[in-house]
Amino acid sequence: MTVQGRLFILSGPSGSGKSTLMRRLLENMPGLAFSVSHTTRKPRPGEEDGVHYHFTETAAFLALRDQQPSGFLEWAEVHGNLYGTGVVEVEKRLQQGMDILLDIDVQGARQVQERRNDAISIFLCPPSLDALARRLRRRATEKEESYALRLENARKELTCAPEYTYLLVNDQLETAVEGFRSIIIAERLRQRRNPDGSPVQMVW
Repeated sequence: MTVQGRLFILSGPSGSGKSTLMRRLLENMPGLAFSVSHTTRKPRPGEEDGVHYHFTETAAFLALRDQQPSGFLEWAEVHGNLYGTGVVEVEKRLQQGMDILLDIDVQGARQVQERRNDAISIFLCPPSLDALARRLRRRATEKEESYALRLENARKELTCAPEYTYLLVNDQLETAVEGFRSIIIAERLRQRRNPDGSPVQMVW
């Protein structure tokens, strides 16, 4: 019997450690797959098209956005760039029984939750704003004005943490990884519910 997969949303400000956390989890969590988003931003050193993102020209991104309802599950402009999650890829893999992980910002998370009330949301926080500022500085991939914008956006994003089902603080990486793993295991064991709150009837 194939049971539809679960949709996990991971959000958090730039520098909170989302990429590292996801990589560690995806390496050792069978049945969990990452949904590769589309973006109009340029690749950073080491990033590959189709692996980290689908790097897309603005015109092509907007054309796909307008193909509703089969275009984007969510899309947003973040730090001056466009990001979007393709509907077709996500739905196909969920129907195959895969659990899907989305790395999206708070705007995108709200859009997904409006369309899918079964999405499980997780917010990743740094231990402090000072720690986040140091992490962004160490990246050395951003111009000064971009760094300042990301830090200001981080302040705003952190105020949205109460909107999420789960909150993870990335102080110690191993602890955060285990916390994330525990959330996924707990959700896999949780009784499925219909929109009216009644249990889903399992057919064997």
